[in-house]
Amino acid sequence: MGERVLEEATWRARTAAHEARIEAYVGPHLARRDAGVKHPVHDFLFGYYSQRPAQLRRWHPGYGTVLAGGAASHGGLKGYEATDDGGARVTDAHVTGQQVLLTTLRRLLAATAARPASYGCFGLHEWAMVYRLADDETRHADWPLRLGTAGTDTVVEQHRITCTHFDAFRFFTPPARPLNTLSPAADDRPAFEQPGCLHAGMDLYKHAFRLSPMICSDLVADCFELAWDVRQLDMRAAPYDLADLGFEPVRIETADGKREYAAAQAALAERGAPLRARLVAECDRLLAS
Repeated sequence: MGERVLEEATWRARTAAHEARIEAYVGPHLARRDAGVKHPVHDFLFGYYSQRPAQLRRWHPGYGTVLAGGAASHGGLKGYEATDDGGARVTDAHVTGQQVLLTTLRRLLAATAARPASYGCFGLHEWAMVYRLADDETRHADWPLRLGTAGTDTVVEQHRITCTHFDAFRFFTPPARPLNTLSPAADDRPAFEQPGCLHAGMDLYKHAFRLSPMICSDLVADCFELAWDVRQLDMRAAPYDLADLGFEPVRIETADGKREYAAAQAALAERGAPLRARLVAECDRLLAS
């Protein structure tokens, strides 16, 4: 496969632009962390996912591109090698070593994209995660439930729960798990994942950073920004009262709230579709290399 070469001035400019883009998210998070302040919405992407802020900040060009003059900055990074003329590139051996990940991930992404989107879950997974818990037992115990414990439990009991995403379903409380109409598991994600699911859209960020440094960090950042917006809708529709943080609730317990949620969910799914397609294309490119 032919390689392209990025001159040092070009890739350093792209690196600086990427760092500035990511700093808008990472900087406030690190400041809160240093101050011991938790944010139930904005901290999630840095706590739930394994990508560290420093890793997210770093820009990679992706496999097949040589960074001219990049030996000192990138040559020693995992997956990289220095070239004879002082450049740096992702190695063939690294891509070869990721074949299982690439194959498995492509299967999941393609299966998700091929399935019709469903917009009838109304974010009830967050409600099922607090079902029959006391206020001080919830994941965000510093924030009250909008409807109180009894009102929250009633919403869960009066709705049909249809969560398709294992990493949401696994956090359901024990009495909520039998209420789900599906039983997704860790090893059958391609059989359940569907593109309307908020968590499937948010996980595009996880899939992208797992492909680093084989793919360009611009795609990782695009997926991160989608996940950022998905998380906000996720928590606006959750049972917590986050009005003091500036998050107006989507009252999914009402008909108007359901319509608002489904419309926002569909808009996010529309944004996620081309990102998912780009990740599939990257998997195909890397597998063919």
